[in-house]
Amino acid sequence: MFHVGGARSALQNWIFAKQHQGAFVLRIEDTDAARNRPEWTEGILSALDWIGIARGTYEGPYFQSTNADEHRSAAARLYESGRAYYCDCTREQVQARTGNQHAGYDGYHRDLGLGPGPGRALRFRTPDSGTTTIVDLIRGEPAFENRLIEDFVIARSDGSPVFLLANVVDDHLMGITHVIRAEEHLPNTPKQQLLWAALGAQPPIWAHVPVVVNEKRQKLSKRRDKVALEAYRDEGYLADAMRNYLMLLGWAPRGDREIVPWSVIEEEFRLEEVNPSPAFFDEKKLRAFNGEYIRALAVEEFIAACQPWLTGTETIPAPPWQPERFDPKAFAALAPLAQTRVAVLSEIVPNVDFVFLDRPDRDQAAWDKAVRGAGDAAGALLSDAIAAFEAVPAWDAETLKTTLEEIGTRYGLKLGKAQAPVRVAITGRSVGLPLFESLEVLGRERTLERLREAAGTLAAAG
Repeated sequence: MFHVGGARSALQNWIFAKQHQGAFVLRIEDTDAARNRPEWTEGILSALDWIGIARGTYEGPYFQSTNADEHRSAAARLYESGRAYYCDCTREQVQARTGNQHAGYDGYHRDLGLGPGPGRALRFRTPDSGTTTIVDLIRGEPAFENRLIEDFVIARSDGSPVFLLANVVDDHLMGITHVIRAEEHLPNTPKQQLLWAALGAQPPIWAHVPVVVNEKRQKLSKRRDKVALEAYRDEGYLADAMRNYLMLLGWAPRGDREIVPWSVIEEEFRLEEVNPSPAFFDEKKLRAFNGEYIRALAVEEFIAACQPWLTGTETIPAPPWQPERFDPKAFAALAPLAQTRVAVLSEIVPNVDFVFLDRPDRDQAAWDKAVRGAGDAAGALLSDAIAAFEAVPAWDAETLKTTLEEIGTRYGLKLGKAQAPVRVAITGRSVGLPLFESLEVLGRERTLERLREAAGTLAAAG
């Protein structure tokens, strides 16, 4: 799935290319067959669509595997020029020679003249001295001592080039001028720059954006953290909120603003202003962002945005009610109430399901607490509410509120205590949308039906 860190990098590349009248290039690096499936590629494309990098507005997708012949040719040139050599050492043999299970390759085959053959990998001959300096728009000019860079593999024992070489060849063939990528690739960069030099080509300009970390300041991990962009999309985060938040991971617009229009971000973003320190992906802050974006929608836009959760899709579960029970008019009446209370769109379902279910499941703990709060008056209060609601001349929120308030006063209960058992009886929960507006939408008959059932349950419990 598409990592949120990758989405952040994509947005930064996208804006940078637009600012410089360049082209954003999407290349699927599929040389590792075990990590390459068509559905994963489609997931990347659809995730990019969602955050505003739409198909047809960029170059690609290109597939690295289509350049396999060029990769092999480059590997052959490096071997023929003496910049690479063959090696058939196993990791166990290297560890046995060095006595260190964490040691890198020891250069055993450097000068043995081993030729190509089965089980032999091709290694790049790293210079013994000097330094390789990287020009990085974010990190300055970090320098790496060549003697500390092991002779790394550029082609596997089956002849297939590895990522490092394939990436360099592809960037050269495609005329890539800038590579904006995550910080974890920085250790690969001196190796790639050595390859660029050995192939007689000028490397691109690099920019390594900060690693994205969790609340423990650990790098976001798909094994431990919620990192898939699609998961946030299917939970009900708005694309505008997500891309605004992602752009704040290592960068900030001018002033004290954080929630800003995308046009402002496109205008103000500067790659050289990106902070190289690790960027904290704060899901609580993202939720708050999303809530702000939801509340800024016109009601009609909010209703439209909720539709996938009201019907279900291929990736979003269907709601708990039968499709024929859904009433668009009832939902439209509840939407303004829900819009101020949900932080993600998936929360719309538990806020409105009581209207479209025959009978919502009752939270027993919430019911017990509401009854205890009303004390000995709980049963009488429900009975009086039923009688009063049957008789009220107007079924509107204000009338219902005034009626229940008067009943509560009769038993020495403030409105909060008086309405608690009514709320749980109607919605199944102790929290939710404003109660009396909810009753108005639910209607007199269904409200009374649920109150009678709740009163019967209370009476049966003694």
